[in-house]
Amino acid sequence: MKLGGFIMSILRKKSVESILAEARSKTLAPTMRTMDLILFGIGAIIGSGILVLTGKASAEAGPAVIFSFLIAGVACCLAALCYAELASTIPSSGSTYTYLYVSIGEIVAYIIGWVLIGGYVLSAATVSNGWSSYFSRLLAGLGVELPKAYYTLPADGGYGNIPAIVIVLLITFLLSRGTSSSKLVNNLMVAAKVGIVILFIVVGSFYVEPTHWTNDFAPTGFSGVMLAATTVFFAYLGFDAISTSAEETINPEKALPKAIIVTMIVCTAFYILVCLVLTGVVEYSRLGSGDALVFVLEEVGQNKVAGIVSLGAVIGLMAGILSFMYAGIRITYTIARDGLLPKVFTKVNDNKVPSTVTWSLGCLTAVLAGFLPLGKLAELANVASIIAFALVSYTTIVFYKKFPDVKRGFRVPGMPVLPIISIVLFAALLYSVTLTSWIIFFVWVIVGLIVYFTYSYKHSKIE
Repeated sequence: MKLGGFIMSILRKKSVESILAEARSKTLAPTMRTMDLILFGIGAIIGSGILVLTGKASAEAGPAVIFSFLIAGVACCLAALCYAELASTIPSSGSTYTYLYVSIGEIVAYIIGWVLIGGYVLSAATVSNGWSSYFSRLLAGLGVELPKAYYTLPADGGYGNIPAIVIVLLITFLLSRGTSSSKLVNNLMVAAKVGIVILFIVVGSFYVEPTHWTNDFAPTGFSGVMLAATTVFFAYLGFDAISTSAEETINPEKALPKAIIVTMIVCTAFYILVCLVLTGVVEYSRLGSGDALVFVLEEVGQNKVAGIVSLGAVIGLMAGILSFMYAGIRITYTIARDGLLPKVFTKVNDNKVPSTVTWSLGCLTAVLAGFLPLGKLAELANVASIIAFALVSYTTIVFYKKFPDVKRGFRVPGMPVLPIISIVLFAALLYSVTLTSWIIFFVWVIVGLIVYFTYSYKHSKIE
């Protein structure tokens, strides 16, 4: 095969018609409505980002962390608009992977799909890591001291983060039971999580000292704000997971864009309010702990409220783990359905759940959660997601030009200006990523390319 022919073969595209036909086949059972999707998105977004990473980000940027959240939030909101249009146009569980398969070609779609699988697994592991911190503190508040070795990494002399491993496996079991079961549990967990965030904002606001904002608003300058923006970017991950539920959604053309937009507005408001209270109650330099909300409440003598927040966090963070794992499972299933991963990952159980891929990713997530540190997990997940979001914004422009007549449930306003601004903002966020994270990222991409050329290229269902 000549070089030109080879390049064309790895850039072969799926048609919009074939994807819509797959979605209509309903291999997966449609049970999700608009409110379910909103709660699903909030469950994914409001997790370790607000309960764990807000303290770390506040320590990096000081009170100016609100601008870090605004920068990351604007970038994600613009990407969310792009996701809303594409999800309403192509309601596929493959989400970003599928959009790129149509617009750019197979190898790009596959690599980004491969990167996203890693990103969702890392995100779930990050949230479960944060869950373990709150769980240990909750037990301590009840007078039960979990031996430190059981939640300490081997590098620090422990056995690993055992609570994180256990919670991931429990949620994997729940996901294997089907979306109806997991949906109900997720909605209850989200209600608990939103409740404790509101409780923290209300109680904490009575202890705000405005001088904490004005005395040293931006101690590390613009560079600190951008560094914190890269950190808190993780806090917005999850809205994209909504689009992976497309094939299990009733009336996805209308439900998906509405759910994505509402979710982003609600979560951005919560984040800014929480950061204002955190930095207003305690000096920013003391906010580096992994359970900052509880720390702040204890500092002002609100120990009972701190206990309630810990309990709510333990319940609520499980929703984030569930959402990220669900998204990773659905993308893996879709890639395997296209022949680019082994067929075994397409097998569904009696509950119409791809059980093999569910337990495979569940076990991988458990291992990562148990043996890798929180900060590194979050940063690696960020790299994967930032690149994917930038490409989705680009894909929206491609669809705007190549498929102007395809029916859309939602259109991005100000095309193509807003997607271009989104791409620029994501590029700025990537600038602050550490060299180590880039190296690990490229190693993962190389592994994906090896899998593609040794297996996926030969088994693709597109000739």
